[in-house]
Amino acid sequence: MFSQTTEYALRAMSWLALSPTQLVPTNQLAERTKVPPHYLAKVLQQLAAADLIVGRRGVRGGYKLTRPAADISLLTVVRAVATVERITTCPLGLDNHGPNLCPLHRRIDDAAKMLIELYGGVTLQDLVSQSERKPLCDKETTARLTVSAGRR
Repeated sequence: MFSQTTEYALRAMSWLALSPTQLVPTNQLAERTKVPPHYLAKVLQQLAAADLIVGRRGVRGGYKLTRPAADISLLTVVRAVATVERITTCPLGLDNHGPNLCPLHRRIDDAAKMLIELYGGVTLQDLVSQSERKPLCDKETTARLTVSAGRR
């Protein structure tokens, strides 16, 4: 459902939320989030343009959040790199069906509404504080979850 860019932005921001006051070097962020470094650099530029992160170049450089993780919703991150809006009029510009959307566009609007409500109500802080696990998959967590699921 999400573009690769959106997925990468969510991964990067989730990882930065783990160390909100520290500059995380780009190469470390790429390694931890499993995002190709060149692609990550482009995503980080978009996040910086949206004033969600700030970066510093050089040996002790890196990126960090511009505000507390509790003040950044997942929807804000998504909107920094993608368009997520409700459909208010016919996307085809047809005016012969009035304010009612066709069944297809109504379903697309329903999905957009649900995404906006769900992601608007979850912050980066929610992700990093919900459990003892990191907000992203890793081999250790995946192995632990696989073992736990096998015990059921």
